[in-house]
Amino acid sequence: MNQPPSMAQRLQDLADAQHRVAVGGGEKRIERQHAQGKMTARERIEAFCDPDSFTEVGMFVKHRTTHFGMDQAEAPADGVVTGSGAVLGRPVHIASQDFTVMGGSAGEAQSDKVVAMMKAAITTGSPFVFINDSGGARVQEGIDSLSGYGRVFYNNVLLSGVVPQISIIAGPCAGGAAYSPALTDFIIQTRQAHMFITGPGVISQVTGEVVSQEELGGADAHMVKSGVVHFVAEDDAHAVLIAKKLLSFLPQNNSEDAPIVHPDDIVEPNPALRELVPVDGRKGYDVRDVIAQIVDHGDFLEVQEGYAQNIVIGFARITGRTVGLIANQPQVMSGVLDINSSDKGSSFIRFCNAFNIPLVTLVDVPGFLPGVAQEHGGIIRHGAKMLYAYSAATVPKVTVVLRKAYGGAYLAMCGRDLGADKVLAWPTAEIAVMGAEGAVNVVFRREIEAADDKAGKRQELVNLYRETFATPYMAASRGLVDDIIDPADTRREVAMALEILVSKRDLRPAKKHGLGPA
Repeated sequence: MNQPPSMAQRLQDLADAQHRVAVGGGEKRIERQHAQGKMTARERIEAFCDPDSFTEVGMFVKHRTTHFGMDQAEAPADGVVTGSGAVLGRPVHIASQDFTVMGGSAGEAQSDKVVAMMKAAITTGSPFVFINDSGGARVQEGIDSLSGYGRVFYNNVLLSGVVPQISIIAGPCAGGAAYSPALTDFIIQTRQAHMFITGPGVISQVTGEVVSQEELGGADAHMVKSGVVHFVAEDDAHAVLIAKKLLSFLPQNNSEDAPIVHPDDIVEPNPALRELVPVDGRKGYDVRDVIAQIVDHGDFLEVQEGYAQNIVIGFARITGRTVGLIANQPQVMSGVLDINSSDKGSSFIRFCNAFNIPLVTLVDVPGFLPGVAQEHGGIIRHGAKMLYAYSAATVPKVTVVLRKAYGGAYLAMCGRDLGADKVLAWPTAEIAVMGAEGAVNVVFRREIEAADDKAGKRQELVNLYRETFATPYMAASRGLVDDIIDPADTRREVAMALEILVSKRDLRPAKKHGLGPA
């Protein structure tokens, strides 16, 4: 009578099975992955998670497809590594596609594993991170593959606004696969990766346009032109570092606050701020220099740095608390708001509001960008997104007017009437319907035309208008500015406002959801 295998034999069988799955598509394919400057799926998870914290789920899952020779195909872990781990000591759920296994193609079983992690994330209130490196849908599985994509998309939407979702694009991401990252909160793309709905071959065949993969869906194309990605990483290791830093600023879910980290309690006057912004409104400057002097340790994680550079958004801390910063950038297009910057700013505002992150807005805006292309492109509805996002936000909102704040753009940058809890202004602030030069042409046109010295009269009236309206004092007299401050005191004033507002409660009318501009 044969004896059943001993425990030692069974444990050896388990170790052998684990090894077969762990090597994915085999050593040759792993070498090819490395030769392309890419980590494997498991190496990415190892770099991302705290040491010895990752627990894999679904290691031995197999597909059930029998068509087109799939009954003979080996697909360890079905081409995706899933599980949970800790990042900077906090739980995270992860899915990492394995390109060495059937090109990381997504079939029914792979998508089921990804969805299981998404459901675990929402159940436990933990962020979900999806590392994409896939040739796309597994064609041999037909409609089952598409159905799997659909379940992933559906759960992306369920997670939206409940837990942070981060996508890392570390290899090819084409066709329907690109829509899951687009449904997440942040996309990090490496320079080895490409992402598009239809590739260069299809585009050439259908439209006759000739374009390379890099030009069509490379990291720079998506950062500068499409605005699809939020961060560009040099390689996988860099992408992992960005994701870890990003998570450090965020709460675990929408019912928590972001962690207080290494508070810098220094709130002494900073005279350097008095010199950073030119008094002459026609001169540009880099608003990031101002941000660096206000936030803890000068540490600012800019989001979408290469896109719509006339507005700056990103995360920082002020006395240890995470804040979302939105600032006009005068050194690019004078800091005007246009279609792209409005989309960029409003999306960031909505994210911060969903995850209880206070908003600090630095204003130096001459208005909305004029032009036929902007009007026909829908600047009305795109600009309205800024109005809608700020008005809908119930988190603490602190606004600092540095210099120009003109017209509708003044309101769109979180003026008092859009619910700002604290509005501060520097002495250089100019808050008005429009700049003095333009305003006198409307208000004093007849006086200028009747004057003997038209140029002299016009300058006289420009000075009069500027002294009357293009200052912070008129707005302060109407209660639209809480205080006019020495720039050196900005950090202290903002920190005090945020401390007071930490317990803010803003109840809104009950409704299913608002209907913001499309």
